[in-house]
Amino acid sequence: MEKRVIPFSPPDITEEEVQAVADCLRSGWITTGPRTKQLERELAKYIGTEKVVCLNSATAAEELNLRILGIGPGDEVIVPAYTYTATAAAAIHVGATIVMIDSQVDNPQMDYDQMEAAITEKTKAIIPVDLGGVPCDYDRIFQAVENKKELFHAGSEFELGDRIQKAMGRVAVVADCAHSLGASYKEKMTGNVADFSSFSFHAVKNFTTGEGGAAAWRTLEGIDNEEIYMWYQLFSLHGQSKDALSKTMAGSWEYDVVAPLYKCNMTDIMASIGLKQLERYSELLRRRRVIIEKYDALCEELGIDYLIHFPKNAVSSGHLYLTRIPGILDEERREIMTKLAKLGISTNVHYKPLPLMSGYKALGWDIKDFPNAFNYYSNLISLPLHTLLEDEDIQYVTVSFRDVVEKYLK
Repeated sequence: MEKRVIPFSPPDITEEEVQAVADCLRSGWITTGPRTKQLERELAKYIGTEKVVCLNSATAAEELNLRILGIGPGDEVIVPAYTYTATAAAAIHVGATIVMIDSQVDNPQMDYDQMEAAITEKTKAIIPVDLGGVPCDYDRIFQAVENKKELFHAGSEFELGDRIQKAMGRVAVVADCAHSLGASYKEKMTGNVADFSSFSFHAVKNFTTGEGGAAAWRTLEGIDNEEIYMWYQLFSLHGQSKDALSKTMAGSWEYDVVAPLYKCNMTDIMASIGLKQLERYSELLRRRRVIIEKYDALCEELGIDYLIHFPKNAVSSGHLYLTRIPGILDEERREIMTKLAKLGISTNVHYKPLPLMSGYKALGWDIKDFPNAFNYYSNLISLPLHTLLEDEDIQYVTVSFRDVVEKYLK
């Protein structure tokens, strides 16, 4: 076949998004304003929650979720070892102690039995990760926090967080849904499954605003969603009691700063992209499923393990396609990826477990304590999966992958 150039994960941007950005720039309103508020409303409607808050990243969304819950120094937050750094970093940012959990055997998601066993009197949250867009087993996760309910001790210096903890009466499930906008668990959209959730709209994600992210939460009896929303606004805009849009109203120039807080709001430029992406999103998800089915057929033919995107009770957003070549070592993986790169095909590895990273080694984490996470990573190659792939591109990837990998299969 004639050589093609297949990038790993380019953004799917059309003239509609370009025009929307141009319209925003010409409007004279480019920071947080009417488009951001509209995107929040549209996303809330899409995932089925009362409120969504748009921010400048998923990391900020996850951190603010923890701050809204009143989690901080002295608290423990359970995270998987097999994830991107943002999952753990957000908990570290609020001063909590992270507790890492190994993966399941041949599955990148947390070992739920180990997770349950790790819950102590200090545990305030669990952060499961919908890796690759595949929802976690949330029934099992909620069962675990209910089983350990008697160990839970509510308490926070942040008054709203204290009330939320007492209303929940158990460890909070704070999902990292960075990959899973549009996925569902038992016919309920992610963002409306866990207690609190964070989404990523980074350039490589299915749905993008360039950078950006969002926080969502389920309604909790006795807690006002408007109050929660107000505090997200305060946390994301210096603790300022009015945003720029509110201050434009006649006689509304004056504002207060309730605390020296943070700066992580979304701009209307970003939101204008997101509004157009959301209009197209159902078709983008359908296209990803077509590509996944073609890759699945190839892996079945070759006897290669792959991430199951459509397990019982769940529908994936199809963000990443993970393959595991049986029997290869890291040196052979690098050879395969180099050969594919010479054919014009960009691949990646998702993810290098956190205990292999120098920053987490310095915190005392050792990959020897996470054998399943290491084994899953050790022979993994991620194939390009995006909606700019044409049918001919998919055929080129599958034929090339087969030709290169067959030589390494024992």
